[in-house]
Formats: sequence, structure tokens, C-alpha cells
Amino acid sequence: MVAGFSDRLQHGARAVVSPVSEFIHVSAIYLGLAVLTTLALSLVLPSMRQQSRQLHEVVLAMFQADGGSYSAPDSDEIWSPMASSDVADATDNTSSPAAGETAAEQPGDNPPAAAQPPVAQAGVPGFMQAVSASIHDRAVPGATASQVHGLRSYLARKYRISPSVAGALVRIVFPVARDLKLDPQLMLAVIAIESRYNPFVESSVGAQGLMQVMGTVHRDKLRQYGGQPAIFNPVVNIRVGGQILADCIRRRGSVQSGLACYVGASGPSDGGYGAKVLAERRRIALASGIPLGK
Repeated sequence: MVAGFSDRLQHGARAVVSPVSEFIHVSAIYLGLAVLTTLALSLVLPSMRQQSRQLHEVVLAMFQADGGSYSAPDSDEIWSPMASSDVADATDNTSSPAAGETAAEQPGDNPPAAAQPPVAQAGVPGFMQAVSASIHDRAVPGATASQVHGLRSYLARKYRISPSVAGALVRIVFPVARDLKLDPQLMLAVIAIESRYNPFVESSVGAQGLMQVMGTVHRDKLRQYGGQPAIFNPVVNIRVGGQILADCIRRRGSVQSGLACYVGASGPSDGGYGAKVLAERRRIALASGIPLGK
């Protein structure tokens, strides 16, 4: 009798304890997930807010760079490649560290906003001007109409961008490359490998924009275009990235070594970066019909 009563008591205790234990176990799992989610959001949301602010600033700058209006006048004066004298005045031609190297801090990194010239006054045509030139099929110095069409078609199809935007980027790259004495198809290939023509992409190490410029390293070059937010302006990013690439090639003595410098490789290997860029340059040349530069 006593043994039977004891068994029933133990059975009843297990019937009560088992659901309570299971409830506590499940609650602990959900509480842990809630804590992890809260920590993840606390780390991600500030970064997202900062990037949203940067994106907002650069979009406003892109549309206002042509004189403060959202639509540019339909005239032949809307597009003119950069004059060499303007570029010389606007660009600091001193040797600079590569995209992956560290630059020394310079005094006066944050000049007053009033002293920062807008992009249009720094000798760089606005992005919307280039888009309009592309839409109206205006000529590109250094390339025939059929070559430009081949380039635009290849870039638009492969990288899934608008043909008018592809044409605009071609019209920006060619005069920049000419003034920096670079092969424009090499610059287009660098953009392809670095960002796949996404002007707002950012790498895990902080390289940003079409040519993945390290804004914290090259803030001296960005200062003349309005500072850090300008890095997402396609025109400014191409201008600054091209200058870094030209400096690297000049210092290292060859395109292959210059590309290794650009990607920040300090040793004998660049991880295959240079081979990827040069292979893409050959594909671009094949699509455009433009002979490869040096």
C-alpha cells in the first residue's frame, strides 16, 4: 500500500516538474535569441544610419552639381570634357599612397564648408551632364561612335546598368584617362573588378565607390571636391581613383606592378588582382574594337 502510494506520488511530481522544466528550457532559448538579436541590431543600425546619411548627401550633391537644378538644359554646352588647364589646377599631382596604403594625417583636414569648391568648379563635369551627353549620343574624344556604342552595350549587358549610365561613365573615364595619361580601357577594367559598376558599394575595409577609394587615406584628394561624402559621386570617385592608379603605375614602373600597388599588395603577389583586371581590359577592348593601350 505504502509502495503504491509512493509510486503515485513520484509519478505526480514528474508530471508537474516535466512541463515546468520544458517551459524553462524553451524560455531560455528564446531569451538567448532575443539578446543576440538586440546586440546585432545595436551594432548594425548605427552603421546603416550613417550610410543612409552619406547616400542622401551624395545624391543631393550629384543633382545639384550642375547648377542647383534637377534637369540640365538641352544644349551643346551641357557636355565638355575636362580642359587640361582646369585639371592641372584642380588636381594635386604630388605622389600619393595607393588605395590600400596608409597616408599621414595632414593639418586642416576639415576646412570650412564655404572654402570647399563644388565639383563643377573643380574642373570635373557633373554626372548628370555626362548622362545627358550619353542620351544625346554626343562624341567622345579618342573613340568613334561605333566604339562607344560597343563599350556601352558591353558594360550595360554584363554589369546590368542602364545603357545611358554606361555611356555616361565612358564619357567620364575617357577625358580623365587622357589627362592622367592612362589607358581608358584599363580604368574601365579596374572599375569592373573593384565594384562591378556599383557607385555606392563599400568593402569590409572601408573602400568605397566605383574605384573603391579609401576615403580615410585619401581625404586630401577629396577635400577639393567637398570632402568625404563626395567619394560616392561617380565623377569624383573616378577622378580620385584614376589619380591614385596613375601614381601607382608611375612609382612602380609598370601597369602590372601599379595594379598591385593600387590593390594594396606589399609583397610579390597581388592575389591574382592584376590578372583579373588585365583580362577584363582585353574583353573590353574586344567589345569596343579599340586597340589596347600601353
